Amino acid sequence: MRITKKLFGTLSGREVYLFKLDNGKMSAGIITYGGIITSLLVPDRKGKKTDIVLGYNDLDSYLKNDVYFGAIIGRTSGRIANGMFKIAGRTYQLAKNEAGLKNLHGGIKGFDQQIWDAIEKKDDNSVSLVLSRISPDGEEGYPGTLNVIVTYKLNSDNEFSIEYQASTDKPTPVVMTNHTYFNLNGETSRKDILNNVIRVDSDKYIPTDKFSIPLGKLENVENTPMDFRKETDIGKKINDDFAQIRQTRGYDHPWVLNSPSLSKASISAYSPDSGIKIDVCTNQPGLVFYTSNFLDGSKIGKSGHCYPKQYAFCLETQGLPDSVNHPAFPDTIATPIKPYKEKTIWKFSTI
Repeated sequence: MRITKKLFGTLSGREVYLFKLDNGKMSAGIITYGGIITSLLVPDRKGKKTDIVLGYNDLDSYLKNDVYFGAIIGRTSGRIANGMFKIAGRTYQLAKNEAGLKNLHGGIKGFDQQIWDAIEKKDDNSVSLVLSRISPDGEEGYPGTLNVIVTYKLNSDNEFSIEYQASTDKPTPVVMTNHTYFNLNGETSRKDILNNVIRVDSDKYIPTDKFSIPLGKLENVENTPMDFRKETDIGKKINDDFAQIRQTRGYDHPWVLNSPSLSKASISAYSPDSGIKIDVCTNQPGLVFYTSNFLDGSKIGKSGHCYPKQYAFCLETQGLPDSVNHPAFPDTIATPIKPYKEKTIWKFSTI
């Protein structure tokens, strides 16, 4: 088990570092800008280490990361209708940083664009990177000073976990996630992810309006293209004549997990080509499954080739989007007596 550190670049006079967590079988690269996961090298079925996430080789490219490759998302992930919510009768207005209509992924300068402090930890069975920052009261319009800690941990069993913790001095919404883009064929494969196979233990999804704002109701997945309760090729129904798919040009929706657990996978995916499999355990109530419908070939990635539409998928385990405006959704308000603490584990193997 080892962890290494090197300079990745500088921003406004501050140094940005790249840390590499390595257990001898797989490794994860993480930079202190945005807490971005820049690489995940895991063995394929032939034992070859394969990078399975999209990203860049340099800081300048990440500074233009408008698709959030690999980043920590916060204070809230997803969209908030009209960039507005109420807590205890007081209205808070956030930036409308997507099409001037809604708040997306924490605002104009969310957690994905901050430089985080970093501490390394190591023991016999794991290596960890502990990132922290203080989000001041009023940052991006959110109430309360938020003390945030995100811990990335890689153990000897090829489990890579992300633990989120946040304490606040005022009630404030907190819905954090990670926005890694996976291609289990390999980032260099030049193959889209439509042949990747996914399973999601969820009976219900949340339909959205034409602006991708949750409508506040749950719909059954049965007899729809949204049913992934059994292993299904991602591309099998992605072009079906189904209103929810048409308006997002693919999958970009929240699913409500049936039994979130840190000991049993609610989500799994694998590539028939590489044999690489990911099992996802989480105590978060929801998953936003996104099939990179708005990649258009203009992003040139770390291997030097473009990333076209549906070249990757995201597994954003999180509280439900816009939950602050939907009382029936699970509560996502952190308070001084109820801090935020969530965890997701990615377990890698081969088939």
